[in-house]
Amino acid sequence: MCGIAGMSAPASAEVLERMAATFAHRGPDDEGVHLGRDGLAGLACKRLSIIDLSSAGHMPMVSAGGKVAVVQNGEIYNFRELRRELEGAGHTFRSRSDTEVLLHGYEEWGDDLPARLNGIFAFAVWDEAEQRLFLARDRFGVKPLYYWVSDQGQLFFASEVKALFAAGYGVTGIEPAALHRFLSFLWVPGPPTMFPGVRKLEPGHWADWRDGTLGVHKYWDPRFAPRSMSASDAAAELREILQATVVRQLVADVPVGVFLSGGLDSTALTALATCAGNGPVRCYTIAFRRADTQLEQSADDARFAILAARTYGAELNEIEVSPDIVDLLPKVVWQLDEPLADPAAIVTYLLSEAARKDVTVLLSGQGADEVFAGYRVQGMPFWAERLALLPPIARRGLAERAVALLPGIKDRVPGVNPGFVLAVHRYLDKMLDGVDLPPEDRYVRYRSYCGDDELRALYSPELRATLADEVAGSEHLDYFADVPDDDLLDRILYVDWKTFLPELNLAYCDKMSMAASVETRVPYLDNEVVDYMLTVPPDLKLHGLTSKYVLREAMRDLVPPAILRRRKAGFGAPIRTWLRRDLREMVDDLLSADRIAQRGFFDPAAVWRLIDDDRQGRADNTYRIWALLTLELWQQIFMEGRAH
Repeated sequence: MCGIAGMSAPASAEVLERMAATFAHRGPDDEGVHLGRDGLAGLACKRLSIIDLSSAGHMPMVSAGGKVAVVQNGEIYNFRELRRELEGAGHTFRSRSDTEVLLHGYEEWGDDLPARLNGIFAFAVWDEAEQRLFLARDRFGVKPLYYWVSDQGQLFFASEVKALFAAGYGVTGIEPAALHRFLSFLWVPGPPTMFPGVRKLEPGHWADWRDGTLGVHKYWDPRFAPRSMSASDAAAELREILQATVVRQLVADVPVGVFLSGGLDSTALTALATCAGNGPVRCYTIAFRRADTQLEQSADDARFAILAARTYGAELNEIEVSPDIVDLLPKVVWQLDEPLADPAAIVTYLLSEAARKDVTVLLSGQGADEVFAGYRVQGMPFWAERLALLPPIARRGLAERAVALLPGIKDRVPGVNPGFVLAVHRYLDKMLDGVDLPPEDRYVRYRSYCGDDELRALYSPELRATLADEVAGSEHLDYFADVPDDDLLDRILYVDWKTFLPELNLAYCDKMSMAASVETRVPYLDNEVVDYMLTVPPDLKLHGLTSKYVLREAMRDLVPPAILRRRKAGFGAPIRTWLRRDLREMVDDLLSADRIAQRGFFDPAAVWRLIDDDRQGRADNTYRIWALLTLELWQQIFMEGRAH
């Protein structure tokens, strides 16, 4: 919905305006700055108007008596219910906006406000009477909030890291532990970032700054409480909750559309939005040239999206692209702030940019795989447990036999491209790699793209010594320890909710859509959906070989059978083709031996063995190379000020 920023004393309108200017794309409709008495604090906002487009929704929003001011990024879906409750308590409203609910809600409930909210939000309150800054972030971290305390003891916060640069933050290097994690997972587990001293307010937390001290407090932490239920009852109840959720999240005073990939998650949203009865649903899907996608798992998104659109009478906008990736990639790295090496960010940006001509809000299926257990990697530990019962020689023989059959499958089965065969190779290799590990370590290995020892082999002697004892998955293991007695699948989902979901999927989705001035909403992460799924038994999420079982059952009479049966297809881009063709020269330049040696992080010979093995077909190092390329671009842009 917006971009927000703020600072503690001494607050300056000029600094706040500079900070807000860096994320003007987040709020092209309105802007504002508020200074507390005697400059004790300041708030700034760039507004993307979605609910109450009038000047009454202007931010920063200040209470009638001037004692409380608020800025918000996001949407509060239960604002109408909260408004009625607050009006019953004597509060008088001057607008129809959801932001005003935060203003009066803070006055009424104080620290308890975030726990009452159903929405996607990062907001800040200046409490004049208490001389206190109050910050909060939604349960899953859909909306970002970064902060930095300067050497002078001054707090700065913002929706994007680049705003902190405008406030005087300067990069003095890279956080080594964060670098190690980025190269392992393609993203950095929070609250630290790759920027030394810059942290994220964790999802499900609020913080207050008073008398020069920041206190951080947790207000929500998911706890699984599965109860006995039949598959049919669970599906019926879930269907009812999902329908109500989609109706609630369609509320806006601007046009709303749907990201439609043709998979189960986005198709279900399109179906439910159609059932809401507001006319034909506007949908957006992306298609790359088939020649570009032969090395990827699936090139069928457009075909299934067309099927879904025809089924519901939706208005489908199919965007076929062959982007100038050499020019686009630096822009994407700039918008992401943190290094995130997932090509899905590029697709999200291209879709959002195209959709912005028609809509301001898009519904996304993000979060469904984490809530309903839809990723293959979530089921891998269970298959690995069974493989572990076999002697090592039998495991390897079984895998080799399966791999030997794959090329023939490609030739005999229509629609199977080389990318599918490569994906199965990767899947089998990774599964065997973790067979003998404990369940928690096994899952961390499956989530990573490079193990600790493999990374240390890439490092320069100096960095290898610095990171000698570093374990990239330590945060994951800590989260596993938070839920020691739950079913393994629920423990895996919990860890995904704390790591993979907010730090990768939600991060790039927000940054890339807001770069095009589009707000993305995620109905599958609605409070009511998640709270219900905490009570659903694990075997109704992953049922034998069937992932997202309860969602499939809930949508069985609404979603076409071909889509219900469709295998999981990643939301990505043809990066294997790009690296071999469009970006080959960029890789040769930015990852040259001289440049790598100059940076001092890696052994040039080790990096080029990685690249050469990939180009010669000896190994699929696509994502490792993509991570190294992203890292170099990130350093040039954020550490050296290169134009983007």
